[in-house]
Order: sequence, then structure tokens, then C-alpha cells
Amino acid sequence: MLSAMSRLWQTVRPIRFRLALGLLSALAASIVALLIPQVLEAVVNRLELAPTAAAVWTGGAIVIGLGLVEAALIYLRRVFAVAPSTMIEKGMRTRFYRTVQHMPIAFHDAWGSGQLLSRMMSDISSIRRWVAFGMIMVVTSVVTIVAGIVLLFRSSALLAGIFLLAAIPVVVIAYRFNRTYSTLSRLSQDQNGDLATTIEQSVQGIRVLKAFGRGDTALEGFTDQAEELRTTEVRKATSMARFDMSMFMLPEVALGVALLVGLHQTAAGAMNVGQLASYFATAALVVNPVRMLGMLLGQAVNTTTALNRHYEVMDAENTIASPADPVAVDLDRARGEVELRGVRFRYADSPERMPDLIAGADLHIRPGETMALVGITGSGKSTLLQLIPRLYDVTGGAITIDGVDVRAMALTDLRTLTAFAFEEATLFSGSVRSNVMTGADASLSPEAADDLLRLALETADAGFAFDLPDGLETRIGEEGMSLSGGQRQRIALARAIAARPAVLLLDDPLSALDTKTEERVTARLREVLAGTTTLIVAHRTSTVALADRVALMEAGRITAVGTHQELMRSSARYRHVMASTEEIAR
Repeated sequence: MLSAMSRLWQTVRPIRFRLALGLLSALAASIVALLIPQVLEAVVNRLELAPTAAAVWTGGAIVIGLGLVEAALIYLRRVFAVAPSTMIEKGMRTRFYRTVQHMPIAFHDAWGSGQLLSRMMSDISSIRRWVAFGMIMVVTSVVTIVAGIVLLFRSSALLAGIFLLAAIPVVVIAYRFNRTYSTLSRLSQDQNGDLATTIEQSVQGIRVLKAFGRGDTALEGFTDQAEELRTTEVRKATSMARFDMSMFMLPEVALGVALLVGLHQTAAGAMNVGQLASYFATAALVVNPVRMLGMLLGQAVNTTTALNRHYEVMDAENTIASPADPVAVDLDRARGEVELRGVRFRYADSPERMPDLIAGADLHIRPGETMALVGITGSGKSTLLQLIPRLYDVTGGAITIDGVDVRAMALTDLRTLTAFAFEEATLFSGSVRSNVMTGADASLSPEAADDLLRLALETADAGFAFDLPDGLETRIGEEGMSLSGGQRQRIALARAIAARPAVLLLDDPLSALDTKTEERVTARLREVLAGTTTLIVAHRTSTVALADRVALMEAGRITAVGTHQELMRSSARYRHVMASTEEIAR
């Protein structure tokens, strides 16, 4: 807990002055509140000696004044602490989002989206509440308790001792509660993340669930997860209830015993009525912070868990980053010559007994050439494409663009040189315009941007976008599900075209199109992107035939390179693969 909280203190350093003012305001409010019982003691003792209206009015005025001062200080505490804490919350969310954005694909393969979402939203909100309220109130409560106990001893050492006796079991109970509640809190937050992942996957895959009639099965699985979370939350609530019961019961028992002893002491003349009244008024003020410590301890446990979950992501190693001293790349003069030299790759979680997915691939793609990459399913074609823009990093060998190793380039330069269109088109819930222009040069004038947008859509045969209800400003829904599969693919292809890359990577992006549309799009691509090097994973003979050359990939290696006609004549294996892939494409 201390390690996590110390890291949090480093995070809140920019607002530490405001937090200090909030803490001072809270402490001053507590001290003012503790002064009220002392005024009460003085008034009671004065009335006992000489009851006068002036004493009552004077005492009442002082109490009212102290109450107004306390209220103003509490207001200042919120002013000083709440607004700055929301800035810290915003900063943490922004850094979290930036970190997640910069993490390699392997990181996202390992993390459920719901887990990341719960850390981004729920956990950071818990941290903000602790910064704005918890930290200040913990210090304030402790100071109030200590100062209150000193005042209790001033009223009666015997009665104060009785109150302190109740603190011993409170410490033991608090220690045991902290251990139990910490475990349950982490379990609950993890289960919340898993549940969020299930919900997101169900929403994204609703068409599959409906098409296969698996809604009831999905509901059963969700219900089981929800029940597990409910059980954990009940255990948390039960643990908190027991703790709260102890925190309420022990001080009340102590006050009850103190009342009996105090009355006996007053009757015996060992203390006066004013001291007794002051004791119980002060004890009432101290009891609330004692009770609050239970809630604050629970909040501290939740915050520690949230911090640990937050830093699990923030501390994750980014294995794909720009080099410290990147090679300068002239983006305007890029030729797009791509070369693979003994490229090897295996996924991090691949068992050691399994061979490398890509096991020494060599390939040279000339500037401006269209190269088709063919092979049976599982031969490593799609993975090979993703190594070029460093979505994954090679585990052996090297990939160069214009003679420069891609690992020596700044990632921004590399991903400006390249553009990718995936087979499974991923679109965002914005407009057609915003989707297509995602990778375009942001410095273009509005007129140039419009021209590029129109050219990209026409090249991808996505003219249907102009006929949508709001034209190019039509919002296409989450993941573009308001469009057909072919329409999504063409919008995604238009996005890659609008990036104007030197190297265009196409992972079978036209699989949802009919053959005639595919041929029309491919021909238009060659015309508009003349000079752009293109590497395309293909399954159709029609696509392969339009390429300048074809590379055959088998078991993670490039085993043959040539034109389609050359390979059809010379390679029996190529003929077999083309027959197999064409059958699949049908």
C-alpha cells in the first residue's frame, strides 16, 4: 500500500499546494469544531454559578459563530481539493490512453478490452475520489482523534482511559479487515473488468449470436459471471458491515460505560457538570472520525487496488518503440523498395516446441511494384505484412525500406511510409469523412483534403458514400456495422489510399467484393497509385494475375517468386496452392 501511495504522491505533485490548502482548511474546521465543547463547558459552569440570560446569549452567539467558520472552512476544503483533483484525473486518463495507444499489438492481444476500460474509467475515478477526499480526511480524522483525546483527558483522565480501551480491539479488527477487504477488492475489480469484456464482445458479436441462435448460451455465461461478481460484492459488503458494526458498537459501549462512571464521578464531586458536558460533546465529535476511519480504510484499500491495476498497465514494457537516435528519412523522396532478409518471427506466447511461424523469409519488392503474396492458410502471410510497419517486431533477420532497417526509423516516419488495409475492416463510429481521412496528411488545405477524399473513395469504388443520408458526413455506427461487409472493406481501402503511402500493404482487403468489382478496383489502384509499392495477400486468381510478380509462401518461407504465368508453368506447388485458395475464395 505504501509503495502505491508514494507513487500517487508523485502524480499529485503539481497540485500539492492546493491540496495543502485543502488539508489546512479541513484541519482548521476540525479544530473549530473541537472548540465548541469547550465553550459549552464554560457556559454550563457559568450558568451553574450564576444563571443569566447574557451568559446564554453570549455562549450561543459564540457557538453560532464557530459553526459558520467551520462551514466556511469545509467549503474552502472542497474548493481547494476537488477541482485540482479532476485535473489530475484528466491527466491520468490522458497518459493511460497514450500508453495504451503506443503499446504493441502483442500487448492488446494479451489484455481484454473490458479490463483496460475498467482501469481507464472506474479505477482512475476511485483514485480521484481518494485525492479529493480520502487523503485529506485521513489526516484530518487522525488529528481530530488525537486532539479530541487530549481534550477528553483534560475533562477526565478516567473517562478518557475508558474511551481509549475501545481503541485496542479497533486496531486489531482494522488490521484483519484490511487483509480481507484488500483481496476481495482486487477480485471484485478484476471481475468487473472481465464482465465489461464480455458485454463488449457480445455487443460487437451480436450478429453472430443471433445468426447462430446462441443468445441464450451467451446469457447463461454472462449470468454466471454476474453471479460471481455478485457473490464477491456480497462478501465485500459483509466484511464492511462487520467492520462498521465494530466501529459503531465499540465507541458506543465505551460512551455508555463512561456515562455511568461520569455520573458517579459528578455525584462524588470528582468532576463538575461542565466537564461532563464537555467530555460527551468532545467524545461525540471524536466518535465520527473514528467511525469514518472504517470507510476511509476501505477507500484506501480500494484506491491501492486501483493504483496497482493502473500501474500494471502503465509499467508494461513497450517492446516496439522508436529508437533513441532514429535514422532520418526523406518522406517526400521515398521510393518504397522493400527487402526481407532472413526474417524470422514467433509469437511471444508460442510454445518452445513449436517452430517459428516465419522461419527465414527472403523477399525483394522493387519500387513501385505490385507483389501478390499467396499461400495456404496458416503459412504466415498476414503476419508477414504486419512486420513491415512494426505492428509486430521480427525476432530474427531484418526488413528494410529503401535500404533502412525499419527498426532504425522513428515509428511516425515508418507508419507514414506505409499504409495498411486489413481483411477485417475496422471502422470508427464517426463520419465517412473522418474514417477515410484518418491517415491523411493533416496539413492539407480543406480544398486539397476534399479532392483527396473524393479520389480515395472513387479509387476504392466507394461512391456509394456520396448517396448516404448525410453524404460524407453520415455517421456509420460503431465499427461501421450500418454498412455491408463490402462497403466497409471499400471504406477501409479508401482510408489506406488517402494516406498516400510509399508502401501499401493489403491483407486481402477485397475478399467481400465480387470479381468484377475487384478487378475494377485493382485496375484503378494501379492507375492512381502508380509508383506506390504494393504488397497484397491474395486468394483469387483474378487478383494474383493483375500483380507484377507473385511470391509463394510455405511454412514461413518464400519458396518461389515470379509472374503468375511463370509460376503456373514452373511450380506444381504453386498450381496446387492457387487451386486450393481459389476453391476457398469461392
